[in-house]
Amino acid sequence: MASELASILVPIGVAGAVLAALCALIAGVAIMRGAAGLAGGAVGLWIPSAMLSSTASFANQWTPLLISGAALVAMLVVGAVGRGIVSAGEPAREAARAARVQALVDAPDPVAVPRSTTVTPSTGSQPALAG
Repeated sequence: MASELASILVPIGVAGAVLAALCALIAGVAIMRGAAGLAGGAVGLWIPSAMLSSTASFANQWTPLLISGAALVAMLVVGAVGRGIVSAGEPAREAARAARVQALVDAPDPVAVPRSTTVTPSTGSQPALAG
């Protein structure tokens, strides 16, 4: 009976660990990009996935639960470090953005070239389908 239960619960736990790891990866990338809503949603989906991975613990298999927890911790740290690296270059990007705006403001106004139309003399006759 126990081995039959383990044959059902362990694959469910492994699937939960895979889903939890994917949610943790999305959370890490979202933190790195500064998307707080996406990070919160990914962590919100990680919670039931981690609970699903805990089903393997009923068969004394703790690896899926440990993997899902470690994946979240690792990706939160990687996301925070990546966000710090991305934010470090922000002053230089802001200065370049301001220089481009100033160059557009200082640029001379474009001169509009008037369109020339040629006037064809009217023959005074109507086209065949006009009337």
